Formats: sequence, structure tokens, C-alpha cells
Amino acid sequence: MLKGIAASAGVACAKAYKLEQPVVVIEKRTDITPADEVAKLDAALAKTVKDIEGVKARAAKRLSEEELAVFDAHLMMANDPELTGQMKNMINNDNVNAEYAAEQVANMMIAMFESMDNDYFRERAADIKDVTFRLKCNLLGLVIPDLSSIDEPAIIVAHDLTPSDTAQLNEFVKGFVTEIGGKTSHSAIMANSLEIPAVVGTAGVMEAIANGDLVGMDAIEGEVFVNPDEETVAVLAKKEADYKEEKAALKVLINAKSVSVDGHEVELAGNIGNAKDAEQVVANGGEGVGLFRTEFLYMDNDHFPTEEEQFEVYKQVLQTLEGRKVVVRTLDIGGDKKLSYFEFPEEMNPFLGYRAIRLCLDRTDIFKTQLRALCRASVYGKLCIMFPMIATVNEFRNAKALFEECKAELIAEGVEVSDDIQVGMMVEIPAAAVLADEFSKYADFFSIGTNDLIQYSMAADRMSQKVSYLYQPYNPAILRLINMTIKGAHKNGKWVGMCGAMAGEPYAVPILLGLGLDEFSMSATQILKARKVVNSLSYEEMQTLAENCMNMDTAEEVLDYVKKETSK
Repeated sequence: MLKGIAASAGVACAKAYKLEQPVVVIEKRTDITPADEVAKLDAALAKTVKDIEGVKARAAKRLSEEELAVFDAHLMMANDPELTGQMKNMINNDNVNAEYAAEQVANMMIAMFESMDNDYFRERAADIKDVTFRLKCNLLGLVIPDLSSIDEPAIIVAHDLTPSDTAQLNEFVKGFVTEIGGKTSHSAIMANSLEIPAVVGTAGVMEAIANGDLVGMDAIEGEVFVNPDEETVAVLAKKEADYKEEKAALKVLINAKSVSVDGHEVELAGNIGNAKDAEQVVANGGEGVGLFRTEFLYMDNDHFPTEEEQFEVYKQVLQTLEGRKVVVRTLDIGGDKKLSYFEFPEEMNPFLGYRAIRLCLDRTDIFKTQLRALCRASVYGKLCIMFPMIATVNEFRNAKALFEECKAELIAEGVEVSDDIQVGMMVEIPAAAVLADEFSKYADFFSIGTNDLIQYSMAADRMSQKVSYLYQPYNPAILRLINMTIKGAHKNGKWVGMCGAMAGEPYAVPILLGLGLDEFSMSATQILKARKVVNSLSYEEMQTLAENCMNMDTAEEVLDYVKKETSK
């Protein structure tokens, strides 16, 4: 049995189809004619575009327009004059062959994205790999395997699956296992859309499994079985049936309320990064959007998005939610999130430096453009605006004053603005949690960002493997900070949400319910499972459970206790 990351839930058993991509070996050559190499590159680029268009056409039979957008992004990359221009410049300036130039430029771009301390953008490196791998194969005359030709039940086993690979999976593919990858990769996202099991990040799987081996996969626990015995196959078959039954049962909760057995109601919302994500939140029974990460509007661009460009996106999201609450986080850039068109200062520790609200209060021109767009869009739904990385009361008051200024300017211009916009803040710096009762005099709501709150509280970079053991959501110190935040808000009649990863964890939900959290925001696919948990709990009992958890010594004790108490 091998252990990996459960990226798309499900259980399956079938023969292995071992995906082995062509081996690309590129040598640097200087005995070339640059014009001939540029012509060769142009021909390979044209074939790459044609190939991607073909993959998209085949994928259109199974994927939605939104899911097919990844191939539009790939086509943009293949046609990107910046990317191809760098390759041609290297051919002409360094007098090197087209294959070598393509590989060098691709490696540089991939390394840049992989170095980012952000799951979403690290995974975007896979897009560049996909497009440039296809380009290099076309330059070398190598053939890429066609997964759409699989005609018997199979589980794909691969080092990695590109978006192009995943889009070719047909009804015979019962699941896939990869050596690398994460939950936010395009392949994982598509696997969820196609509703096929996926286990990623499974070290050693390519060595352990041969073509044709029987593979059993439990993509709920992240387990992969190589040539399982009859007893294991039977256990997996039973688990597969149970999973399908549970999945069907969860669908009846789409329009249900999120209310405990003793009548305490909370709100379950979704985290989104773009307009199409909002549709998934609605489809999965979300009662609103608890976090709209607007930085993607800036990072997926080659310029600061204009007021009009932003307005159209915010309007679309608000309309999609049809009157449900939408919490929009203002620009949270800096640290690992860079812009190609803006130069950040060199800092010893950029994660604690010039970023998020600190940048916005310094560059009010950028900030006010976003605030104006949000104010204009507010008439299309129920808008809440929140400011990230607030450390002091003055920061919040200054940011809110700029919001009020933009609102007044628009009204003076004759533009309609909703008079019901809530303005709140992220609680991700311990100082804000400790002073929550004071902040709540000015903020309409709080949203707890547990990923950073834990990181800053434990003084531990959560992306560092050496100190990853300190990323402890269940540590009593973190629970006490969350408790202080909720109590500080409730003291002044304000509501509190949570948009960090902790909000969707099944064993965290009972504690957070007991602490009095008002809104839980998570990925769309977690909403119905979380609702089932909430609907099974007693609020009164969870208050006692939460109090006991805060008085324990270690995260391990807390987790063991919650597991024991909720399994009764």
C-alpha cells in the first residue's frame, strides 16, 4: 500500500495503464542557421496550437465551458509573443538551436512559478510545462500518448498528469494516481469535475506498479493498493458502494439549512478566485461567498486591471450569487504574490513587509480604483468588503475612510451605490485577534484567515518542510486566539467568519461551532460534507467540547479528543 494525497474523492479498482511520456533529450548546438531555427520553431508552435485545439475539441464532450478555459490559457501561452519572443531572441543572439532555446526559456518560467509560496501559482507552473513539453516534442518529432484511445477499464498511473492528459480521459478511466501534484492542480480540479477518483503526490508509484497490474485506490484516505488480494478488493468494493450512496445522500442537503440538532444556525459559504468558481459555490449549496481572492485579477494580467474591468467581474459574481452575501477581499499582493508589471522593494522578509493593506494604503491610486469598482458593483447583490493583513486600528480606520471617500465621489457623480455595504477585515495577525473587541467597534465583521494566523502565531513558515510540524490548527493557543476574535466581535454585535483551510476540516467544524463561529467558508466541494457535520451536532454540547479543547496542552490531545467525542 502506498500513501498519497486524496485530490478527488472516490474508490476504484482496475488494471494499471502506465503513462510513460516520451523522453525529451535536448543538446545545445551552435552549428545552426538562426533563420532556419526560427522557422522550425514557428512550425512547431503552429503544430502545438493545432494539437491543443484538438485536445480542447475532444474534451468539450465532457467538460463545461468554464473547465475548458484552461485550454484557452494554453493557447494564449503558445501564442504569447513574450514567451516565443524570448526563445527567438536566444536563437538569434546566442546562435543556438530551437530546441535548446525552448527548453531554457521554459525552465526559467517554470522555476519562477514553482518558487512562489502559493499553491495556486505553483500549480500554474504545470500549465507552462504542459505547453512547452508539447512544443519540444513537436520540435523533436516525438509522439505524445493518446489517452482518449483507452478502451477497457483502467486506472492511469503517471509521474504527473497535465491538463491536456486529464482532458482526454474517457469513460473507461476509473481513476488516476500520480507521483507528484497537489489538490489545487488543474488535473485535480478536472478530476473533481469528471467525478473520477484521484490520488496525487504518491511517492514511488511509478516504480511500484507495472503496466497491467491490478490497482485498488481509496481516494478518500489517499491510499493505493498494488495487486491487492481478494479480501482487499472486496473491502474496496464495499467502500465504493458506500461512498456513492453517501454522495447521493449529500445532494439532498443542497437546499437545506446549516443548523445544529438544537436549532443553532450558521452559514456555510465558499472561497473563490474568479467568477466561474462562484457557480460551483451555488451548485454545491453554498449560502454565500466568504472569500473572493481578488489578487488573481491582478496576477493573471499584464497591467493593473482598470475600474471597468474589475467592475464587470464583481458584477458577474454578485449576480451569480443571486442576493447571497459575497465577501470580497481587497488586493492582497506581495510576499510570494508578485506582479510582472510592478516592482516590489527588496526586503529581508517580504511576508512581513510591504504587502496587502500596507501597499494599498501607500498606493491609494491602485486601492481607490478597486474600491470604486466594488462600490459600483454593489447594487447587483449583497456586497461585503474586507481588508487583508490589518495589524492596527488606525490601518482599518484609514482604509475604511478611503472606502467612504470613493463612495461619496461616485454618488456625487450620479452613480448609484448600495447603502448596505458591510466593511470588515481579515484577522490573520495575532495582534488583531488580541484586540478584536476594539476593532469590532469599527469593523462590521471579521473573517479569520487561519493559514496565516497559525503561521504568524507559531513563527513557522508553513511551506518549510523542516518546521511543518508547527502548522497546528488544533493547537490550544490557536483555538484561544480564535475564541478571543469571536468573543471580541460578538461583544459589539458583529459577526465572524473563517475563510482559512481550517473552516472545512471535519474535525475542526465541531470546535468552531462550539466557539460560536457564525460563518464557515471553504472550497465548494467541502460545503455539503460540512453541512452534514453541522446538522449532526448539538451546539450546547459543542460549547463544552470547545471549552475543553482550549484547556488542553497539545494539538494531538485536542484532535484525539474531538475524534472520540464526535464518534459516539
